Amino acid sequence: MFFQNNINRNKYFFQNIIFLFFFLFPNISFAAGDTISYPKKDWSFSGIMGTYDRASQQRGLQVYQEVCSGCHGLRLVAYRNLKALGYNDEEVKAFAAENSVQDINEDGETIERPARSSDKFVSPYPNDLAARAGNGGAYPPDLSLIVKSRSGGADYLHALLTGYKDAPSNKNVPDGMYFNSYYQGNLIGMPQPLYEDGVTYADGTKATPAQMAKDVATFLAWASEPELEDRKRIGISVICFLLVLTILSYFAMRQIWAPIKSREKKTS
Repeated sequence: MFFQNNINRNKYFFQNIIFLFFFLFPNISFAAGDTISYPKKDWSFSGIMGTYDRASQQRGLQVYQEVCSGCHGLRLVAYRNLKALGYNDEEVKAFAAENSVQDINEDGETIERPARSSDKFVSPYPNDLAARAGNGGAYPPDLSLIVKSRSGGADYLHALLTGYKDAPSNKNVPDGMYFNSYYQGNLIGMPQPLYEDGVTYADGTKATPAQMAKDVATFLAWASEPELEDRKRIGISVICFLLVLTILSYFAMRQIWAPIKSREKKTS
């Protein structure tokens, strides 16, 4: 019975270790790699101690608002969530009020009102059919989970946004399509969105395509996984707890086995 209990404790211990590994690194994949290799970027939120760069997030929000929001929605993010980026309540209210949403008044009539902090980001289209009609039949994906749902994550998004190039002479690019070296098949329906000085950053940062791609990828990484920093803090606490528990268990086992080993030595 003693040995069976010991085996069970070890089994649960290793199960906890495996759970903790996937808790800290939920995006890890063991499947065969993609045919396209994306350049690895040094993201502030990478690694077990990584956190989001607030300044980059705010710049990324500006890029999304001025460049991306005309075609791509952010339906899972509410305006009040922007407080996590360092904005106060008044700033969030003002940001939300720049947009209009459809609502129903007390008489049951459809009205249009300024968005509130509790509203989700306003979609650029009233419905999916309108979205397809405005983009040549292709549906522009919602960006709420784009970083988490794509293999390569933020590296994929950065590569895609900076991967527009002139097509090789032997590559036929149909009308309405564009050559992108990091898109599967190299032909993409979205025109190049980022150009030099495409936005004017309030903090004076030079708005190069690479910088804008990095900032909007950081912002969308947060949108995809806003709990990342909390998850890492909890994970580190759990690791510390398990280390202490392992050390205490080791000394406890020594205490338990000490009398048994002593009797074995006397009988031998």
